[in-house]
Amino acid sequence: MEFKDKNYYEILEVSSTSTPEDVHQGYLRAKNAYSQDSLALYSLMSKEECENILQLIDEAYTIISDPHKRRQYDEARGINQDLSDSFRQQSRLASVGFTKEETDHRINQSGESVKPQSMTKIVAQKKFQLEYKVSEEFEKEIEQATEFSGEFLRRVREYKGVDINRMSEMTKVSKTYIKNIEDEDTTRLPAIVYVRGFVYQYAKCLKLNPDLVATSYTYRLKNQTSE
Repeated sequence: MEFKDKNYYEILEVSSTSTPEDVHQGYLRAKNAYSQDSLALYSLMSKEECENILQLIDEAYTIISDPHKRRQYDEARGINQDLSDSFRQQSRLASVGFTKEETDHRINQSGESVKPQSMTKIVAQKKFQLEYKVSEEFEKEIEQATEFSGEFLRRVREYKGVDINRMSEMTKVSKTYIKNIEDEDTTRLPAIVYVRGFVYQYAKCLKLNPDLVATSYTYRLKNQTSE
């Protein structure tokens, strides 16, 4: 297996500096998204395709959840080279069952400083935070959705309180393309491969299943262009 050929952090949708707890949560989310219980996904992907993805998710978790294998993987890809010793110690302690409080206490007791959360990370978290009034009815509609049209994506965006300007800032996609995606204006959109990437980021920022949404939307667009 060549570590450099795969980005296990992207597969689990976690950052390269994620704690063991974050990695575990990412693993559970990924497994649930591609499980046989996800009827919406199985309407778009074959059982074999989902099983292949699940195997890749398990492979990623096997490496990233093990401190020694994770360190080898990071070194092979040249990432996390500047992580502090305290972070590495925190990861080792958490991987063997210590709670965050116990881990912090042990690191402090050992005389190593625990760096406070950086301002950059705080700003990033605030940037992607969604605050809106939850509608159980619409949440259920979103959960059961098998087709994601531009109009439906617009409804979700507006429901979650994200305007066009903020969506453009979050996704790094131009406001014009976002509007064209929601209008399904194929004459003003780039190649389908780029549209898929835009929709993937759009869905991710709205806390939707990005693979499901991107696959559904591009499938819909392809059908329109072939008519």
